[in-house]
Amino acid sequence: MTLIKSISGIRGTIGGHTGDTLNPLDIVKFTTAYATFMKRNTKTEGRGKIVVGRDARISGDMVRNIVCGTLMGMGLDVIDIDLATTPTTELAVRWTGALGGIIITASHNPRQWNALKLLNSEGEFLTKENGNEVLEIAEKEDFDYADVDNLGSYTRDNSMDQRHIESVLNLKLADVEAIKNAKFKVCVDAINSVGAVILPGLLKALGVEFTILNDTPNGDFAHNPEPLEKNLTGIMDEMKTGKYDLGIVVDPDVDRLAFICEDGKMFGEEYTLVSVADYVLSHTPGNTVSNLSSTRALRDVTEKHGGKYAASAVGEVNVTTKMKAEHAVIGGEGNGGVIYPESHYGRDALVGIALFLSSLAHKKCTASQLRATFPSYQIAKNRIDLTPSTNIDAILEKVKEMFKSEKITDIDGVKIDFPDKWVHLRKSNTEPIIRVYSEAATMEEADALGKKLMQVVYDMQ
Repeated sequence: MTLIKSISGIRGTIGGHTGDTLNPLDIVKFTTAYATFMKRNTKTEGRGKIVVGRDARISGDMVRNIVCGTLMGMGLDVIDIDLATTPTTELAVRWTGALGGIIITASHNPRQWNALKLLNSEGEFLTKENGNEVLEIAEKEDFDYADVDNLGSYTRDNSMDQRHIESVLNLKLADVEAIKNAKFKVCVDAINSVGAVILPGLLKALGVEFTILNDTPNGDFAHNPEPLEKNLTGIMDEMKTGKYDLGIVVDPDVDRLAFICEDGKMFGEEYTLVSVADYVLSHTPGNTVSNLSSTRALRDVTEKHGGKYAASAVGEVNVTTKMKAEHAVIGGEGNGGVIYPESHYGRDALVGIALFLSSLAHKKCTASQLRATFPSYQIAKNRIDLTPSTNIDAILEKVKEMFKSEKITDIDGVKIDFPDKWVHLRKSNTEPIIRVYSEAATMEEADALGKKLMQVVYDMQ
């Protein structure tokens, strides 16, 4: 049983003892701490509003009821948009003028997990500093509830999905007519979560013929919900029937996006952002940002279009902060997260789908042909398990010294850039491990580079 408090919010497994898991008492405590923080740090007239949205996890209804009741007990008005994607909830915060929002989702974690992801008034994730303040308030239980005359109100609003769809259709680079004329046929794996609720509306509006697998939003995930190749054999087999132009895969809260080519092969999770960026940059030249563990192909594509690429620390809030600093026109993460500021500063699979289909329609090619136009790299992902007493920072400092003749980036662990490959070592925020990501022209070369650095670390212990 696990309860994890980090920059990504409060997440844990359901059930068990207080303080060890995500249980009702801890849900109340952390929701109250967040409400206290927002009331102290956000100016508003009246009581202030908080948007609450959730994915379709089995525990979602239970957690939602506790969160909404707690916010009302803190004297805040609740706008409950119920089953909603993470990007829908982010946008709803802006559209309603709310103080903030709580997304009830554990993203790609298995069914026994859930989480509270916390948003500011811009519909963006709290910074690390803000998140630490929330945790400090929770630790001290430094809060007071409203009296009976000042309780918050509750409103259910089911309009946000359609507003989200319309906002995507209205993006300048979402070429709806071109998509309609292409007469695409797609297969979607909605993992039995909120993708099954919103994606049919988007695809109908785009004039796309579609089949949806795992289309019941009951949270009983049909397979491991992380959109990686090893988990997607069902839709990959369906694609091999030859009936579709494209396979579309989302995670339970629809902020990550992966594509499958017409022949049933993975387009490549890392190349979701690369392909969308290539399309955006061909129409609006500018800069791009991804995190340090994402493919070098984004840098190559950006420079081809005359832009500047910059890397951020891992974590969505770090990416968006860097994007604002670099005035990036597109950015995101190699896990299939597309962040398009023209819409909002958050990963959004709906935006990614519309822009990717626009690109396919303009280029009049298949998904596999489009994939072949990009630089080809392979990323190997390894980990080093350590004892809790291991001084990870000291190890990373020694690695930096050993490879000081190469290009070193140390804003998040240590990344070593060689002329034709790279390796990134960073300590986990939640486990006593070092994550080792490496990229090269082939998987064999990438894995060999990662294993070489792993051996360096082992030799230091």
